[in-house]
Amino acid sequence: MGKTTRRDALLARRLDLVAYVSALTAEALRLNQKRAGIEMEVLRLELEIGRNGASAQLVRDLHEAKERAAAIMHECAACDDSIVAAEGDVEDVDRSLAATDGN
Repeated sequence: MGKTTRRDALLARRLDLVAYVSALTAEALRLNQKRAGIEMEVLRLELEIGRNGASAQLVRDLHEAKERAAAIMHECAACDDSIVAAEGDVEDVDRSLAATDGN
């Protein structure tokens, strides 16, 4: 593979990776907004329980909200891990590009 062809392939790969990181970042923001909304629901339910006592329905609602929050936090962590891995792939491509420039 010629130097120009290899460089073009690396640039195309880098472009794809940057688009992927961008999409993952957008997903992380969406998940964080969803998590914040659920956390607000948890706080609202806790306040309501504190004011009015723990009815069976409020306790169920609080438990479900906490489960949703935990699930979203797990999704956020997985998304963050994917972002770190994709950024590492970008760095690898950047090193390869730098090596093709040096030859």
